[in-house]
Amino acid sequence: MLIFLLYFFIAIVFIQIFYYLGIFGKFAFAKPQNITPKKLPVSVIVCAKNEEENVKKYIPLLAEQNYPDFEIVLIDDASSDETLEVFEEFEKKYPNIRLVKVQNNEAFWGNKKYALTLGIKASKKDYLLFTDADCYPTSTEWITAMSSQFTMNKTIVLGYGGYEKINRSLLNKVIRFETVLTATQYFSWAKTGLPYMGVGRNLAYKKEEFFNVNGFIEHIQVRSGDDDLFVNQAANKINTTIAYTPESFTYSKPKETYKEWFSQKRRHVSTANYYKPFDKIQLGLFYTSQLLFFLLAIVLLSFQFQWIVVLALLATRYTITWTVTGFSAGKLKENDLKIWFPIVEMILIFTQINIFITNIFSKPVHWK
Repeated sequence: MLIFLLYFFIAIVFIQIFYYLGIFGKFAFAKPQNITPKKLPVSVIVCAKNEEENVKKYIPLLAEQNYPDFEIVLIDDASSDETLEVFEEFEKKYPNIRLVKVQNNEAFWGNKKYALTLGIKASKKDYLLFTDADCYPTSTEWITAMSSQFTMNKTIVLGYGGYEKINRSLLNKVIRFETVLTATQYFSWAKTGLPYMGVGRNLAYKKEEFFNVNGFIEHIQVRSGDDDLFVNQAANKINTTIAYTPESFTYSKPKETYKEWFSQKRRHVSTANYYKPFDKIQLGLFYTSQLLFFLLAIVLLSFQFQWIVVLALLATRYTITWTVTGFSAGKLKENDLKIWFPIVEMILIFTQINIFITNIFSKPVHWK
């Protein structure tokens, strides 16, 4: 029995090495990216529901972008606070702001995709750049950096949406590590020619891509997924690229309690059930192999069975994964996470198992 577990453990280690070196290494070890400014017409689209305080702070940062041809489409999704009033003041102040007021629709009540569809249809530019109401760009060159990756063929650009750093917070390190790992995954698979998701905090695509797949209609019944499900449906090896220069990043405030973050991740994870079969398989295999790696290592070491071999495999796996993760974190300017890798990875793995089990028995709460 133990010899079987050892062979199984060896197989799991090789699966992990394949993911980290064969797939994730394509982003981790990629050359620095250049920005070649383009003068493409861009509509920055922000959908907000009850985000009064956030839009007061962050919309001016978007309006101050150093870019020659852009508009900002502000979508108020039937807010019950003062979001609409704040938007109306911005519309008066900035000539390139376009306001879309969404009323509750009986068929699509509370559905962010319905609100986004109205905003996209109201936009006047050919290229769309999305961010959330609680996000802000790292520089005035954000639009330039994201739009610079568009070409004649590359009409979908996946960006990085990070979270602010909170000192002396282990939860914050876990949240940011999970964000880095997720970005490493979708950046790397995009570079292999198999893009499967993006994040709405920082995502761009040509408007025609939206209409080519009839918008969100195929997954309109799914409350989340205006970003990852759209990319999963529309992206391919020909039309998709990535942006990872520091100027292209956006940031937002992370959750400050485990309960809030857990609820957020439940919503994110639930949309993966609607991914294409290959994407569900590759994600499932990766996360399953992560869990089995720890469980099998614990069992084999507890019985001291071939412990030298087990320790050698542990050292090999950690050397490779730590190196790849470190290079990825460096590219995404999350360098402090490097030394915390073993701890935050273990916390994240068992949190993901908890999320999976919880989602089986209850549905997560979506758009406010």
